[in-house]
Amino acid sequence: MKALRIALVVLPAAIAVGCGDSPTTPTALRPRSVVTGSGDITSNVAQFRVALGDPNNGGTAGSQPAGRREVNWDGVPAAFTNNAAFPGDFFNTRSTRGIVFSTTGSGLRVSDNAVSDVDASYAQEFEFFSPRKTFLAEGSTVVDVAFQVPGTSEPAAVRGFGVIFSDVDRQGAASVEFFSKDGSLGRFEPPTRTAAGSLSFLGVAFEGKIVTHVRIVSGTAAPASGVKDLSASGSADLVIMDDFLYDEPAAN
Repeated sequence: MKALRIALVVLPAAIAVGCGDSPTTPTALRPRSVVTGSGDITSNVAQFRVALGDPNNGGTAGSQPAGRREVNWDGVPAAFTNNAAFPGDFFNTRSTRGIVFSTTGSGLRVSDNAVSDVDASYAQEFEFFSPRKTFLAEGSTVVDVAFQVPGTSEPAAVRGFGVIFSDVDRQGAASVEFFSKDGSLGRFEPPTRTAAGSLSFLGVAFEGKIVTHVRIVSGTAAPASGVKDLSASGSADLVIMDDFLYDEPAAN
């Protein structure tokens, strides 16, 4: 059985200096819960789904009164798989889930082979959570996430957001920073992988729908031909992503 780490805490040490941990901080700006885990993260993901609420609204267009949305990449067509052509608005136009991606790199990539077409050594590095596609930025470790009312261009906000990482070897190599319209709400780090499995999970939920966008950093270098992970005698901690979870986006 895979090792399991689980935590449900408020204001973990991973928050950057200056985040909302002061007693005078309005309640809505404080994290209500932080769920983390590594190894077998099935129970961690289930726990965060409860925090976000039911039902899973899938690709239903328009703002729904309750529930959550999930992105697992597995429905992305072949034309946008194993290349850097994945459209950042795919999950708000083609599959209306109210989430839009961008990157400081050259593109966004969905992979069905653990990115082994980029470098064969990656086949042994990365694991998926939901079979079998994963996600990463091309030429960057940064992915920015914005929320919109599903199927529209109207800006939206959520209360919570979670992401599954694959192959975090060193603490601090991956992080998620949450933003409201007024600025940063805090930077959080997932735990490192275990010997039994490469997956890590981080989910953060606030009291109110104040999160307008998040910035994800996955690794210390971008996967590329010839770039080796620490476990392959390289100098970089290479990290990719799988499922994203968030509560129903609402106009802000």
